[in-house]
Amino acid sequence: MRPEGAARLACLLLLAAAAAGHGGVQPLSRIAIHRARVALDASAAVRASPDLLGTKGEGTAWVNVDFVIPHPSDDDWIGVFSPSNFNASTCPGSHGSGPGPVICSAPIKYQFTNYSSDYGKSGKGALKFQLINQRQDFSFALFTGGLSNPKLIAVSNAIAFANPKAPVYPRLAQGKSWNEMTVTWTSGYDINEAYPFVEWGIKWSPPVRTAAGTVTFDRDSICGWRDPGFIHTAFLTDLWPNKEYYYKIGHMLPDGSVVWGKLSSFKAPPYPGQKSLQRVVIFGDMGKAERDGSNEYANYQPGSLNTTDTLIKDLDNIDIVFHVGDITYANGYISQWDQFTQQVEEITSRVPYMIASGNHERDWPNSGSYFNGTDSGGECGVLAETMYYTPTENRANYWYSTDYGMFRFCVADSEHDWREGTEQYKFIENCLATVDRKKQPWLIFIAHRVLGYSSGFFYGRDGSFAEPMSRQSLQKLWQKYRVDLAFYGHVHNYERTCPVYEEQCMSSEKSHYSGTMNGTIHVVVGGGGSHLSNFTIQVPAWSVYREMDYGFVKLTAFNYSSLLYEYKRSSDGKVYDSFTMHREYRDVLACVKDSCPPTLKAT
Repeated sequence: MRPEGAARLACLLLLAAAAAGHGGVQPLSRIAIHRARVALDASAAVRASPDLLGTKGEGTAWVNVDFVIPHPSDDDWIGVFSPSNFNASTCPGSHGSGPGPVICSAPIKYQFTNYSSDYGKSGKGALKFQLINQRQDFSFALFTGGLSNPKLIAVSNAIAFANPKAPVYPRLAQGKSWNEMTVTWTSGYDINEAYPFVEWGIKWSPPVRTAAGTVTFDRDSICGWRDPGFIHTAFLTDLWPNKEYYYKIGHMLPDGSVVWGKLSSFKAPPYPGQKSLQRVVIFGDMGKAERDGSNEYANYQPGSLNTTDTLIKDLDNIDIVFHVGDITYANGYISQWDQFTQQVEEITSRVPYMIASGNHERDWPNSGSYFNGTDSGGECGVLAETMYYTPTENRANYWYSTDYGMFRFCVADSEHDWREGTEQYKFIENCLATVDRKKQPWLIFIAHRVLGYSSGFFYGRDGSFAEPMSRQSLQKLWQKYRVDLAFYGHVHNYERTCPVYEEQCMSSEKSHYSGTMNGTIHVVVGGGGSHLSNFTIQVPAWSVYREMDYGFVKLTAFNYSSLLYEYKRSSDGKVYDSFTMHREYRDVLACVKDSCPPTLKAT
């Protein structure tokens, strides 16, 4: 094997080991693709149809896969590969002989053949797969030997989308100013092949075209390589507050023709301090799931599709979404980011989708992460910061502030040091200190790891009930600047505290808060879709409501003094925990413990 091929094998081995080391978090890591060998059997066959997908511009398509094998087994499986040529003869740096793997890439999804009825008796079966446009063609491979010792015995015909390079999966996000919306999308067009732009405007007015920038990344940036295509972002500026805008993403080819994406619309953000109905959804740790039953569906991330679909049903009543880290759980398998962007497209194409950095986006040894784990599978933040726009000053440091009407959101990066004296600590204090609470009364802190309070089992086990040193560093800021609510993911359940300071409840109220708030309410909302986490048996005094289920929080600000908080389950969209908050500006100004500077007696 050539040195490049050996390096590639080492990367695959490291990726699989990292993912497997965390309880098989990424289902594709269960496939020992580095051990796969080719043993084609003339009596086995796989056939996929139709050959051409997306003939009307669709970005998704259902494919029928028929197969036959002479000696069926319960651990036979079908893998979907893209590009369709995936054996050693087409692997960069590999000549296909000698020791080492002869399959050079992981599949993008898989199903066991015994999902098809009577397969064990007849050796014949049929499965349905849902494919999305991922810039390359596809083939379906039949393996025996299970996931641990896969042996390739048959490969299907290649199938492809009519235009694999088409622009897909638009993703809105707020820009660095309140009246700016960004549109990010993925395509197969390099800047040398076509010019990316967004055509946009308001109804009954001539549309304008705004050019988009183009970025990508290469093999040196990440393990688990698959061509990511090209990521484009356009900045739509000088928006009128609350006005509805229509937009289309497109690429102009050298001959002047345009390849268009789908028409969509969004409502421009309110200006800071605008008093209007404003509705915010917050959750973390959702990940992706497969609607065709592949991979993890119904066993790893059963809540992911429920959360997605419940939000889509209520999208007319949602203005902005915050996904608080652990976005895809791709863990270095780049194909899964495409899968996720397609899953949430109906949400991201219509409302700004703001993300925070989590351990599964960032953490990797010697990468600059505060935690030296392997949870990102080698992504090191590259995928998150490229696939989604956030208004950070430095994309590698994933902290930022954003204003939405009466809300100020201070989004921290829990994968970088937040302690006093650090660059991030200075950012957090500045974000909290510079908001005009008369115009933006609702001050929200967000981070992925629990920097506040959680009675999740693994936090309770060591007695910290949070990340070590987190509250010691940040609680004086929350108290001094009167943070209303702090939200976290990382722990896969739901929990709400009382208004708390220094581990003490500052109010005995649970359903309605009025007047001066003496502490911050901390919320874990990590039940977006990943496997659920247990609580400690003993309930801490500061824990008001906790539930081991999938769900999200919705905040509704009616005006400067009234806020409605609701926790909804993803399974039915119904409210299972709620409270109201009512207070005036004088209540924000009032001094509480450690919130005002000490006064000195006159001399």
